[in-house]
Amino acid sequence: MTAPLPPPGAPLQHYVSTAPFDPMSIEAMTDAQAKIHLASQARLMWWKFKRHKLALASGIFLLVLYGMIIIAEFLAPYNLHTRNVDFIHSPPQRVHLFHDGKFVGPFVYGRQMKLDMESLKRIYTNDRNDVQPLRFFCRGDSYRFWGLIEGNVHLVCPAKDGQMFLLGTDRLGRDVLSRIIYGARISLTIGLIGITISFVLGIVIGGLAGYHGGLFDLLVQRVIEVLQSLPSLPLWMALAAIMPVTWSPILIYFGITIILGMLDWTGLARSVRSKLLSLREEDYVLAAQLMGAKSGRIIGRHLVPGFMSHLIATATISIPGMILGETALSFLGLGLRPPITSWGILLTEARSVSVIAFYPWLLFPMIPVILVILAFNFLGDGLRDAADPYR
Repeated sequence: MTAPLPPPGAPLQHYVSTAPFDPMSIEAMTDAQAKIHLASQARLMWWKFKRHKLALASGIFLLVLYGMIIIAEFLAPYNLHTRNVDFIHSPPQRVHLFHDGKFVGPFVYGRQMKLDMESLKRIYTNDRNDVQPLRFFCRGDSYRFWGLIEGNVHLVCPAKDGQMFLLGTDRLGRDVLSRIIYGARISLTIGLIGITISFVLGIVIGGLAGYHGGLFDLLVQRVIEVLQSLPSLPLWMALAAIMPVTWSPILIYFGITIILGMLDWTGLARSVRSKLLSLREEDYVLAAQLMGAKSGRIIGRHLVPGFMSHLIATATISIPGMILGETALSFLGLGLRPPITSWGILLTEARSVSVIAFYPWLLFPMIPVILVILAFNFLGDGLRDAADPYR
């Protein structure tokens, strides 16, 4: 039987439970389900990103690489400009652990050089009687750490009065390994600074075009179409050739960075525009407008954070293009110039077929370029998949 209805006009009886509310009592979930249900979006993205093993390994590799450029002077066996005139175009040396069946530790054999009078080529042979143990955490060539602090401590050094050219030397007798380590600082940071410029331009211009639309959107789209229709390499070469030859290496570095950043914002701007065209009709945007929020606040505080993960993935994939752009310009002699050292400048040593045939180790700077480009692409793929953790 049902409870009798109260007489007309009588107050309704209400009952409020004072017991604490347990959401798990409404819908029973397992511990695994509750862990996912209560996790934040950032945690969900991290869980999904960890499942992409190749992207995770690429991210760790890039973190280690960017950490290494901070202490490049300590990691490099020689100073950037140290010349070993007795060992010009010396091939790479192998590191050994055993000598005549006995464990010695990491060492290299000393070298003797003789000149082939027919081909005028230097021929180096190992002297197995000259065992040169490597030294670790040792004092060697002096340097200025980041151009500020004097120092001479290195991670690894050759033996006293010995040589250690693990990747060979160039035409001036400079250690290729040391120059690759120093060049990483320029080649890797130029991509980060360039993507920062591209990121700001893409978000600002693309955000305003997508939010306001109208004539401004029309003009932005036409400018983007014109820029994207131009071949990248000739355009980079033309802009790089404009820079005066009297500029200092630092000014040229920032000039190349600005050029790469200002020509790479178009794809990001279109991505931001397309997202904002769909998000600007949402109710929370209308609520912000009614409360008097200006366009910049609505775009920066409400719209852009909604797809920031997608932007980060897009930016990660764009960095390799900037690294390749700097490498190509420097290789053609239109980018950075000595005494600044980058991977592109190091590859200028191998522009001749005869040089490659006689001294193939001068192509070693190409290996870190390939590895970094692949790592950024794999990392971008993982971030793009993790950007939608609910998929």
